[in-house]
Amino acid sequence: MKIIAISDTHIKSGSIIGCLPHGLVQLIKSADMVIHAGDFVTKQAYDELSGMCRLAAVHGNMDSPDLKKLLPGQNVIEVEGIKIGIVHEAALSIQDTTGAWYMAKEMGVDVLVFGHIHKPLIEKDDILLACPGSPTAPRLSEPGAIELNIKDGVVSGRVITFEGARCGALDSAAQFE
Repeated sequence: MKIIAISDTHIKSGSIIGCLPHGLVQLIKSADMVIHAGDFVTKQAYDELSGMCRLAAVHGNMDSPDLKKLLPGQNVIEVEGIKIGIVHEAALSIQDTTGAWYMAKEMGVDVLVFGHIHKPLIEKDDILLACPGSPTAPRLSEPGAIELNIKDGVVSGRVITFEGARCGALDSAAQFE
């Protein structure tokens, strides 16, 4: 199973497809599932994304009131025996993921997908921590996403970055298996 995780799309108007990097749109369309870790901003962006893929999502701090009513702040899904937690805010910075690790432990998950820091991160100890960054408003990084692969009860993941603010070729920045 291939899962694409994104976060912090921050689409205030217009089409989500028109705002995301072209390579990311292709990955979303080919994925078995998409996880969004919050900050769509508008319900229109959520509706468009949920209409094009199997979506699991949470709301973020910048989401509209109607999205905050619709989506939970935390979500735990199980995919092929792997428990995946989804939250928006889990770590204060890319340098210190201690809070994210504790949150994952409290949620009882194997993988924690989180957003808010706008910079891609993948880290593995006994839990896989995955922050996709932002495909539209990255901080000190290229636009990013995470690809998670689950096979035979084992999860692997990699950060995928995209050149430029809107489109470009895929460039694997970091990988973990």
